[in-house]
Amino acid sequence: MKNNSHTLTKGSVGKGILLFALPLLGSSLIQQLYSTVDLIFVGQLLGTKASAAIGASGLIVTCMIGFFNGMAVGTNVFAARHYGARRFEQLKKLIQTIFWTGIIGGFFLTVIGLVLSPVFLTWMGTPESIFPLAVRYLRIYMASMISVVSYNLLSGVLRALGDSRTPMLYQFFGGIINVFADFIFLYVFHMGVEGTAFATLFSQTFAAIGVMIHLYRLRKPYALRIRFSDCSLKEFTDILKVGVPAGVQSIIITLSNIIIQSQINTLGVTSVASFTVYFRVELIIYLPIVALGQAVVSFIGQNYGAGNWERIKKGNRLCIFGGSLITFAACILLIIAMPVILNVFTKDAAVAAQTLEIVKVTFPFYFFYTVLECFSSNLRGFGKAFLPMIVTVISFCGFRIVALFALMAKNPSPDKVALSYPISWGIAAAAMAILYVRNNRNRSRKI
Repeated sequence: MKNNSHTLTKGSVGKGILLFALPLLGSSLIQQLYSTVDLIFVGQLLGTKASAAIGASGLIVTCMIGFFNGMAVGTNVFAARHYGARRFEQLKKLIQTIFWTGIIGGFFLTVIGLVLSPVFLTWMGTPESIFPLAVRYLRIYMASMISVVSYNLLSGVLRALGDSRTPMLYQFFGGIINVFADFIFLYVFHMGVEGTAFATLFSQTFAAIGVMIHLYRLRKPYALRIRFSDCSLKEFTDILKVGVPAGVQSIIITLSNIIIQSQINTLGVTSVASFTVYFRVELIIYLPIVALGQAVVSFIGQNYGAGNWERIKKGNRLCIFGGSLITFAACILLIIAMPVILNVFTKDAAVAAQTLEIVKVTFPFYFFYTVLECFSSNLRGFGKAFLPMIVTVISFCGFRIVALFALMAKNPSPDKVALSYPISWGIAAAAMAILYVRNNRNRSRKI
């Protein structure tokens, strides 16, 4: 088995981070294509009710797997630290521990989903006309939780080892399976929304098994061996220190989005459609920033384990200043090109015009989000996850909501909703910068 792992502790800092981040971006794009392909098949073959039934389940799935996505961050941090310090025995224990965490945690989520899907959908206020469809879809989708959770956690391990390419490749082939499965189940066998859920189950299971086999076949002392006796309570506890705050943050922010969406819904159909298009267009900027943040976590983790403090400082400066400059320039170019881009997403002139106004409000300030992501990822790379969680939650769920209602109090409009985003980004970036400076001072004293 070819080993795509490489160290981030040597060589060109910029080149290393860039080459590591590109497959992460590819993985994010493939994840988006999963849901996009499902919606295309369902929209074309099954109709509006089926599409709505799938949409009604999206937030529930995001909330349920949010905790384990946080665990993937914790896995990345400590696996990278062990790898950078060449503590291969501890790394082996961590890999065995996280493997069983994925199996047991995914099984737990599956049981909860099968039993409580109707309850969750009721809490969400799912319309009666699509309720049975949504329940059937969600129950089958939840059967894939073992695969989804295991893939995310074990991919975190591979990325910590400097291998961001292998998870992307397995996800890519899983995506191809998803397309063919959608075609077969929906077009050939006419299975309805259940077919879409089964397509997801098969594609995610392929990706998860592929990553497991890859880790098992590594010719390294830390290769996966699927022995429960090799699990370590200490490694699990360390992962929780970073994983729990990151997971809680993901869940709370997802819940806060319900409040924002409720305000958008009061503005009418055109505004709802405009924000739907905007959130799609925004991914052009958002996904590269997230990929950069994931790369920073692995970069800091490995170099922290190796004790390369000067390399860490250089990487921080490059990512924060270089990333912000590139983000700002890209946003300005996108604003200029947006009228053309919007033609791909909508033929409604009113929706396109309103979306462009939203873009003009948020994109010039999107570099704040790059600063925020770099600082918070840096702190998580050092194992400092609690305070970044507090800052992000207060900024996104506190200041953003307060700003939203204050701006919407008089003359509510889409641009007022949009303005609440850069306000919260700026506040969070400033607070995270303060935490970063304090962390550096404390570390300098210890050195």
